[in-house]
Amino acid sequence: MTEHASGPDEGRDDGAATPATIDHGGGVWSIKVPIPDNPLGHTLVHLLDTDRGPVLIDTGWDDPASWEALTTGLASLDVRIEDIHGVLITHHHPDHHGLSGQVREASGAWIAMHAADAEVVRRTRSAEPGVWLDYLTAKLASAGAPPDHLAPLLAARDAGRMRTLPGLDAALPDREITPGDLLPLPGRTLRAIWTPGHTPGHVCLHLEETHPANLPGRGRLFSGDHLLPGISPHIGLYEDPDDTTPTDPLGDYLSSLERIATLDAAEVLPAHQHAFTTPAARVTELLAHHEARLTDLRTLLATPLTPWQLAERMEWNRPWAQIPYGSRNIAVSEAEAHLRRLVKLGHAEPVQGTDPVTYVAV
Repeated sequence: MTEHASGPDEGRDDGAATPATIDHGGGVWSIKVPIPDNPLGHTLVHLLDTDRGPVLIDTGWDDPASWEALTTGLASLDVRIEDIHGVLITHHHPDHHGLSGQVREASGAWIAMHAADAEVVRRTRSAEPGVWLDYLTAKLASAGAPPDHLAPLLAARDAGRMRTLPGLDAALPDREITPGDLLPLPGRTLRAIWTPGHTPGHVCLHLEETHPANLPGRGRLFSGDHLLPGISPHIGLYEDPDDTTPTDPLGDYLSSLERIATLDAAEVLPAHQHAFTTPAARVTELLAHHEARLTDLRTLLATPLTPWQLAERMEWNRPWAQIPYGSRNIAVSEAEAHLRRLVKLGHAEPVQGTDPVTYVAV
């Protein structure tokens, strides 16, 4: 899925009053880059000083106002966009990777990304017009979406509006981020940690250096969307029109959370909201949240339901009737991810002979 994956469970930006740039010490800064018409408000683009020049971690949404915020923020730190040496992408979503191509064009910087997300970018760029909308329409139909929900997608395809979706022409990376490896950044010790779940190739970046304020713990973690202080990130299906191999994104995410907890980072620098400490406590909260949600869904599935019907009955941060059209698509994807987890655990199963398929607790 190429659009930003902020689902109905996600909250509004709680950092609107924070400065446009923050000095986190030790050659690390953050820059608030706005996301147009999105309750998250902004992406925190991080700037990391290296002996070969400044490196960005994510770049923000592809929009003139976002570009202005990024370049103005850099200038306030005495950095020109032409000075950027490299770009590290935590994951392919447009609020993280959208401006990467423009940064590279202005500076000659390289762009690095995990291979799984690079494949998403490559597949999306090469797809024939309409493939994504056809795929999304078929997926929603099979999930039990009503005809009035499918009609706008069919109209958009027929009108040729599919090329207006964000992320369809995202920049191809020049380099691959290899999990477990130290990144080749002179003067820094930054290790890539593969954390699939939010996307198949999401990575966190562990700065294995003493915290500048000597906080207890092991360095700092650039967590992207994987670990956020007040939001449960959207976990939906990994979308690939050409691959029918069953995946378990929620299982991937829960395993990734446990892996991050063992790092014992002193501080987390996420891509939204604000920096925070005690990541292991936040991991515990998120694990409990998803365990409670799975338990609730088993109760709902006492009666067979399609994924769409399940999404309608799930608890979101607002009533289903108030969830916008696009967010409903994301909600259904999240419902399906939870269903896959329940099926894998043996707690639910599809009802044979139903079309669209319904699921029931076992």
